[in-house]
Amino acid sequence: MNTNKAMDQTKDSSININHNGKSNCLKMHFFPYELKLKHVFTVSSYSRTTTPDVQVEIEYDGVKGYGEASMPQYLGQSVESVSQFLQKVDLCQFKDPFKIEDILSYVDSLSPGDTAAKAAIDIALHDLTGKILGAPWYKIWGLNRDKTPSTTFTIGIDSPDMVKQKTRECADKFNILKVKLGSDHDKELIETIRSVTSLPIAVDVNQGWKDRAMALDMIFWLKEKNIVMVEQPMPKEMKDDMAWLTEHSPLPTFADEAVQRLKDVKDIEGIYSGINIKLMKCTGMREAWKMVNYARARGLKVMLGCMTETSCAVSAAAQLSPVADFADLDGNLLISNDRFSGMQVVKGKITLPDKPGIGVRKIED
Repeated sequence: MNTNKAMDQTKDSSININHNGKSNCLKMHFFPYELKLKHVFTVSSYSRTTTPDVQVEIEYDGVKGYGEASMPQYLGQSVESVSQFLQKVDLCQFKDPFKIEDILSYVDSLSPGDTAAKAAIDIALHDLTGKILGAPWYKIWGLNRDKTPSTTFTIGIDSPDMVKQKTRECADKFNILKVKLGSDHDKELIETIRSVTSLPIAVDVNQGWKDRAMALDMIFWLKEKNIVMVEQPMPKEMKDDMAWLTEHSPLPTFADEAVQRLKDVKDIEGIYSGINIKLMKCTGMREAWKMVNYARARGLKVMLGCMTETSCAVSAAAQLSPVADFADLDGNLLISNDRFSGMQVVKGKITLPDKPGIGVRKIED
């Protein structure tokens, strides 16, 4: 879809006007927005320089909430599919934006998938209601923003020279790095980074290891290199091998592709040490909060992740960060055309603004 034709692709729900001239129902507007990466981004299965995205705005009584749907390749969603889903959503039937459970249950019932599109509505609705309340969501949830973790900064698979360049660019700004593994050159990549910095590293294998004995040997080697966790080391279908690997691993293992939504969490107990929650996978903040609490109750560790996103979705996820063991909320730092300012990384640590809602403002405002 051509971004230049954004206004042709928008949709506004029909709107009622009360005697004050303000709307008494929810009005939605959306348009495509292509995210441009600062560097080519490579994982074990593909490379890309852009990420398709759809920006969503929901308005009620003159107050506007922002959301977005980001669609990296592996989600199997697109600007077209997101737009088609959003066209089906009738928010004007709801007169009270605080009936979040009712609204988002209705949205979720419209299809079995479309998680990124659902997340865009969820984020915008949380931003809207937080603004009406005059409070950020971390406060509404009763969280302490002083307890936010450091975020990792992701270094993709690349040539040794480019890996060194990327590492030098970020090593003095972050307290922990994240490295994409799963190629035939994993050890070389780690050694290349270690020639530049001794910072702790989290690794994401993106299901790239297929042999559990090799994976365990690799994890023991990684531990010696000050790696602190391993994300999705093996294909999600290899449950028995993955359970064996977690049992013997000296490092915690986190499920990413193996966990999409709340219903999936119970299926990975005893297989992984923790879960990686991403708003684009789980349909947004409402379900992410439920996943955090369920995981904690079951003794699982929690990681908050993101796709390549603007500060809108990243800041929404960051509202949950005070309860996370690990955070990988750097998607906005990887793009050159962010539309928002919001969550900041200060000396490597997630720093939440005190703005209401999800804590963002449009840069052009």
